[in-house]
Amino acid sequence: MARALIAALAFGGAKVSLASTLRTRDGNGDPEQQQKLMDDAQAEIARLIPLGRKAGWQAWITYHNYYKAPDLIGPSVAKALGIPYLLIESTRARKRLTGAWAQFAKAAEAASNAADVIFFLTYRDAETLERDRTESQKLIHLRPFLVRESLPAPAATNGPMLAVGMLRAGDKLASYQMIAETLALLPEGTWSLHIAGDGPARAQVEGLMAPFGPAVRFLGQLDASALEKVYHAASLLFWPGVNEAFGLAYLEAQAAGLPVVAQDRPGVRDVLAPGQYPNPADGVSALAAQLQSLLSDDAFRRRLGADAQAHVAAHHLLPAASETLRSGLAACGVRP
Repeated sequence: MARALIAALAFGGAKVSLASTLRTRDGNGDPEQQQKLMDDAQAEIARLIPLGRKAGWQAWITYHNYYKAPDLIGPSVAKALGIPYLLIESTRARKRLTGAWAQFAKAAEAASNAADVIFFLTYRDAETLERDRTESQKLIHLRPFLVRESLPAPAATNGPMLAVGMLRAGDKLASYQMIAETLALLPEGTWSLHIAGDGPARAQVEGLMAPFGPAVRFLGQLDASALEKVYHAASLLFWPGVNEAFGLAYLEAQAAGLPVVAQDRPGVRDVLAPGQYPNPADGVSALAAQLQSLLSDDAFRRRLGADAQAHVAAHHLLPAASETLRSGLAACGVRP
């Protein structure tokens, strides 16, 4: 995502440099580690201020400020240089202001408070950002995007169903469990499913899919080129999206012209084309009904796929992302 943001800024004419490679993340809630990283950040600040002054930096942009990995550098450097400070995908978690991550949570809140502009990727994040934003702070919706300027012809949408996701415990496994329960409701011989992805829970996912025999095929981990071919050979993407932040696979599938069967969940709905998606409360029967509707009507499936592709082309590609970032910089008086 960070590389995609650099590409979008450069696409809009901005000259982008990576200011620091200091990794501030503390995944274990270790106050001593947090203090060490805060000390390291002070040394970086001292190094960067004269560097930024000499280079004539116009703005500081940080991606993904949150309680486990706060921006410990940007606010101080931006203030010292008198330049705007912008955040992309910053989240607020006031419940973390006490406990193992208290120091970092406070730093993340301070960075959020210091930002002139915060770009949010999902409306779920926007809720707390709006609640706690400072009076002069601007919030701008930056839709998740693919690093491409245009899209190919839509897929034929007459191949197998496709699921794309890491094979790991937790929410991903929960989505695969839901997929298996849904497949059990479909008439035998009317469908096939390919699964793209790999991970430590592969044996568990294979166990879930074992009752369906050769109707389910595991493709393993694929590179971008191979995955694009798989999208174009599929009929639809089936991924419930349990607790997904948003899911780039949804964008990739729709970009190929595939309709998506997913549940109407926060984050997920931010990247799906307008349409009817089952409420999680309606369970797997609603997913099965939607799958049967799409699999039994080629024209309907292709029409939804074309609509999905048009939606991605208009809102989730490099030009749209670049324009949104330019608008945020312009709001701070910066014009690349």
